[in-house]
Amino acid sequence: MAASGCPRVRLWRWRRSPLRRRSDVIEAWVVLCGWLFALGAAVFAGIAAADAVVASAEQQRAESRRVTAVLVMDAEDPGASRVTTDHLVWTTVRWTDPDGTTHTDEARVPPKTHAGSKVQVWTDRNGVIANEPLSASEMQLHSVAGGLLAGGATAGIVLGSAWVVRLGLERHRLDEWGAEWERLDTPWGRKTG
Repeated sequence: MAASGCPRVRLWRWRRSPLRRRSDVIEAWVVLCGWLFALGAAVFAGIAAADAVVASAEQQRAESRRVTAVLVMDAEDPGASRVTTDHLVWTTVRWTDPDGTTHTDEARVPPKTHAGSKVQVWTDRNGVIANEPLSASEMQLHSVAGGLLAGGATAGIVLGSAWVVRLGLERHRLDEWGAEWERLDTPWGRKTG
């Protein structure tokens, strides 16, 4: 029983009834199609986003290489370093490519590392210092998170669109009811409202 004491009729918009209007059937189809499309689109978007994250991480891993660099100056020099959130400091390092090209760039190193010390840094295909590529577990975590976010956002957009359509149908239904009340009131010569 519903709270008002009347039995609750499930799927009433799908049943034959003289009270059922065309807009009720359309609304039922909008709701059904909205949920089905939201589910399908969310799964598709989630898988596509997860695959894109994995492909991007694998490309970054393929284009990165680890090189040994030498600190140009002490890491604790206040003019040469900035503290980062992972308690490493920025300082200038120098390294040489296998083809003999020498590069100088800033890298994050442990504090109080002295000039001339060797550190391992990651570079991209252009020989620029890059972040360390994601590990397999980090890649999996990022792909799952990206897939869930993309799937949830897609489902929200689809369900929000279905809700807007339902609001339009509700407004149309109220206009129909108003017109019908007008038609019924007019023959009697008085207004009920």
